[in-house]
Amino acid sequence: MTQDSRAKNSMTQNAALVQWVEECARLTRPDQVIWCDGSAAERDRLTKQAVDAGVLLPLNHNKRPNCYLHRSNPNDVARTEQLTFICTPTKEEAGPTNNWSAPDEMYARMRTMLDGSMRGRTMHVVPYVMGPLGSPFSRVGIELTDSIYVVLNMRIMTRMGKQALDQLGDSGEFNKGLHCTLDVNPDRRLICHFPQDNTIWSIGSGYGGNALLSKKCFALRIASWLGKTQGWLAEHMLILGLESPRGEKTYIAAAFPSACGKTNLAMLTPPPTFKDWKVTTIGDDIAWLRVGPDGGLWAVNPEAGYFGVAPGTSYKSNLNAMKMVGHDSIFTNVALTPDGDVWWEGMDTEPPDGLIDWKGDAWKKGSKDKAAHPNSRFTTPMTNNPAISPMADNPQGVPISAIIFGGRRATTVPLVMESHDWTHGVFMGATMGSETTAAASGAVGVLRRDPMAMLPFCGYNMGEYFGHWLAMRRNISRPPKIFLVNWFRKDSEGNFLWPGYGENMRVLKWIVDRVNGRAQGVPTPVGVVPHAADIDLTGLEIAPDSIRRVLAVNNSEWHAEMESAAKFFGTIGKSMPSELAESCRKLVDDLDGAAAEERPAASR
Repeated sequence: MTQDSRAKNSMTQNAALVQWVEECARLTRPDQVIWCDGSAAERDRLTKQAVDAGVLLPLNHNKRPNCYLHRSNPNDVARTEQLTFICTPTKEEAGPTNNWSAPDEMYARMRTMLDGSMRGRTMHVVPYVMGPLGSPFSRVGIELTDSIYVVLNMRIMTRMGKQALDQLGDSGEFNKGLHCTLDVNPDRRLICHFPQDNTIWSIGSGYGGNALLSKKCFALRIASWLGKTQGWLAEHMLILGLESPRGEKTYIAAAFPSACGKTNLAMLTPPPTFKDWKVTTIGDDIAWLRVGPDGGLWAVNPEAGYFGVAPGTSYKSNLNAMKMVGHDSIFTNVALTPDGDVWWEGMDTEPPDGLIDWKGDAWKKGSKDKAAHPNSRFTTPMTNNPAISPMADNPQGVPISAIIFGGRRATTVPLVMESHDWTHGVFMGATMGSETTAAASGAVGVLRRDPMAMLPFCGYNMGEYFGHWLAMRRNISRPPKIFLVNWFRKDSEGNFLWPGYGENMRVLKWIVDRVNGRAQGVPTPVGVVPHAADIDLTGLEIAPDSIRRVLAVNNSEWHAEMESAAKFFGTIGKSMPSELAESCRKLVDDLDGAAAEERPAASR
């Protein structure tokens, strides 16, 4: 190996870290080991190497300066949940919703696959910090990878390089991530988490969620385990700030499954009638939440960039996202225009002639195949965002006044409703369902339970996770209010009842007013729902019947919803908190009681 000793001696003297890197190098046997310092010179050098190797394709510098296109292997375009494992000493610790393997058995299996796997390649040592530098929230991770694409993305997505080693010092407390692409063969692909060891091993994939180990692997699966043991929460949540015309500031955390509008909401542009309101972004995907000294819940975004879904992103749906990907960004699996720009479905512009699809093939208008992969992505620094909050890098985080849960539901769930209390809010999150999208492999459009949008990301037993949420209330003297939203409700002909996008500001205003005791609502068995008059519809052309239907609570639909939720709770087993099972039974009784009261006396 070349550069190994020289690089490590100039970067760190941390004995535990150096020893671990040497152990992994002996296993994988790379030709060289390079420690990444995060400098601009290093970025330029690695970018040139990636271009020369065909890993990155430069885009038109005049249209998108310092932007590049990457095409992944067609078999490697999304998270592979069926190949993702939680490796704990007992199966009960992982729980029934996770794939489980005994740690010793999985280590042995993967060591065999990793033996000599980096011959002819370079192992990059990527030190990084999740969370603002110096924050009590933040954690240090190290990813060892043979993928230059991963290194360049990690530079955008994390606080990467020497600054991470400086924060680590001589501590042995860091996340140990080992990643090797192997031959990108699905039959030799595994993403494995070892919570007790604070370790992640990922092989056979170069896709973001499988290969950028800082993201779902560390910031959610491992961090959720750390949160449970240390008394905090790691959640699949955006964080946004709202400032009213009066200067009143409110911070909201919101959980949505992937490709259900998190980034759009985090960067929302208010409609013209709300032009005096200001929406700022703290984070678009992950939140770490702790109880603050004031007894409230405070949150930071552990990431430093955005790994957003491209299709559907447009100047209408997300003006700020379109602006921020205009420079210094990496695009993955989007289409390429003849003049060296990018295109994807839902961009609100016609595809030009001569388009090259995400696989690198010529694409013709009218083709049934997508020009951009449905899960194609952009990676861009958070500093590119025109709506970035001045609090985005605050080490203390921001105080959370409201938590929103939401999924993609064509029926049943109203546009917005507020929980009755903390336990009911946890119940709302625990029973949350959503129609699947292309962000995960498998069928699209299938309704599945995705509690708190964490089903693929909880690093331990889901029943214990629910219990942890319930137990957090004991330490929160000023709990945020909890809401459930649904932008995707449809009529019988399949048309959306609510326009969504920037118009969701109207729902956020009602939420802010509820937090501050200013807005009215109608109590129902499932939660407090606004009356149509409670939503500010000024300047919005929408049929009164559409508003009525989008806010409606249908008892028979909710009966079916609770039957489905009860079945899901039944799969969790003995770790399922009794409070949530009882909430399910109570809601059914309340629905029956409400239905009885609504029937005319003569029919009783």
